[in-house]
Amino acid sequence: MDEVSCQNNHKIDERMMNGNNQNHKKKEPRVKRSILTNMIIVPFIPFLLAIGVSFYFFTTALENKTVNTLKRIVQDHCDMIESFLVERTADLELITNTYSFEDINATEAIHTIFKNLKDRSSAFVDLGLFDSQGIHIRYTGKYPLKGKAYKNEVWFKKVMQTGYYISDVFLGYRNVPHFIIAVRQDRGSTPWVLRATIDTLFFDTLVSKVRIGKTGEAYILNKTGIAQTLRRSGGIGLLEKDHEFSGFPKLENSIHTFIKSDAAKDKHVYATTWLKNREWLLVVRQEKRDAYKYFYSALYINILIMVIGGAIIIIIAVYTTEHILKRIAQLGMEKESLGNQLIRATQLAEIGEMAAGFAHEINNPLQIIKSEYTLIETLFDDVFSKDEASENEDIKDIEESLDQIKLQVNRCSEITHAILKFGRKNEIKKQVLHPFVIIPEIIRMIEKKAMVSGIEIVQHISKKVPGFMGDPSQFQQVILNLLNNAMDAIQERHGSSGGRLTIEVCRKNEYIVEINITDNGIGISPENIEKIFSPFFTTKPVGKGTGLGLSVCFGIIENFGGTMDVKSQLNIGTTFVIGLPVNH
Repeated sequence: MDEVSCQNNHKIDERMMNGNNQNHKKKEPRVKRSILTNMIIVPFIPFLLAIGVSFYFFTTALENKTVNTLKRIVQDHCDMIESFLVERTADLELITNTYSFEDINATEAIHTIFKNLKDRSSAFVDLGLFDSQGIHIRYTGKYPLKGKAYKNEVWFKKVMQTGYYISDVFLGYRNVPHFIIAVRQDRGSTPWVLRATIDTLFFDTLVSKVRIGKTGEAYILNKTGIAQTLRRSGGIGLLEKDHEFSGFPKLENSIHTFIKSDAAKDKHVYATTWLKNREWLLVVRQEKRDAYKYFYSALYINILIMVIGGAIIIIIAVYTTEHILKRIAQLGMEKESLGNQLIRATQLAEIGEMAAGFAHEINNPLQIIKSEYTLIETLFDDVFSKDEASENEDIKDIEESLDQIKLQVNRCSEITHAILKFGRKNEIKKQVLHPFVIIPEIIRMIEKKAMVSGIEIVQHISKKVPGFMGDPSQFQQVILNLLNNAMDAIQERHGSSGGRLTIEVCRKNEYIVEINITDNGIGISPENIEKIFSPFFTTKPVGKGTGLGLSVCFGIIENFGGTMDVKSQLNIGTTFVIGLPVNH
């Protein structure tokens, strides 16, 4: 009944373990996703914030710099054009203040004056003298304009009203785009006017020589949006209407910047300001992608940094997650292994108790056999004399059999005594242990196994070596574990012959007793030598080793106040070195 119950409990345990494994497999993807998500999101947030803030401040500064540069260029260009117009007007005023109407009207005089004017500036095309009725009295130039009447022309009316006038570009009698500068002089009996035509090509070159990047250009529109100069990129001709003008901000003063698309849907950055008493509008523009090329470069670099940084974060997150999961799996395996080892340890403890009980039970019959042997020996001596025993072969055989019985009973008694001593559950009590006494006792427990395996045991234990403090059963456990490991290593390399196991005890110095256990077995690889004392580490096949023996031994020797070390070479052998403090 008990056996059936145990089997049922075992099956229930198996089902529970299988259920736990299935739950673990179900949870593993969720755990992986959770860890991976946190590993990516947590560093990604400050990374994006840092990139975003730095990008914002950098681009803002870059935009401000671009706009300010454009404003400065517009202001400088505006000052240059205004200065040009003022200087040309001043040139004409200087002539009207220097010469009288009669002086200029003299034969060939206007040609001389124009030549001197041309030397001051090559922008002048021709020069004309007009009376108060707008009649072209004198003219020097390549067009037949002398005698023409301009009384009804806009420019003549304006100059008679204001004293000077700079016109828009117009065709006039010559039917060629040009603009004029005219000044009125009131000296003499009637007012008169001196007018000069400005070279449109010269002025256009003056305006359009602005160079900003690859696409920057400057041009002038009048207050109705008619082009006064050519636009380098084309799109509108001289005296043509700029249809984009209607979308320009209508500001009274200062420089204004804005972004607007042209007819070709290309975005441009504009900067505009008024000239000539708000008669002309100076327009400077540049394609947006050209103006903000450093902005776009910064944007691409930031995107690249984000992609590379994001990729690095993801790679690190994936690697770290895999590492964490492997570590969790390893801990789970170690936990499972620990549970199995604890179960095995419990089983071994039970077996140890049973072995101690068996040894105790066996010891009683052995004592009876020993008593009976003593009785038989006494009776044998009484029944047979020495002479009879020496002459009778049968009696001789009986005597030898009795000696063998005595030897084997004594041997069984020693073995059961050692088992009882090893399995006895006493409190740990340290006492002085003498190597030359306790170590040979331990060796006798494995002599038979060594002999069967073809292993020679060599002992170098001097009686002069002092004792040390320790618990006998714990020390026995350490030495037995090391001897059994050594014999396993020897058998793995040599099989059933050629093995050699050496136990050497000596006094290293005044304070330390050194125990060396050396075998000529398979040895330990360099990558395993550092892990040999770690819990659960074993080089033996599954089911052959627990991975706890050397770890426990190391702890016991440390508890004795000693040290434990190992030296090994593959296919040569291994030496375990135990150092224990001398008992003074």
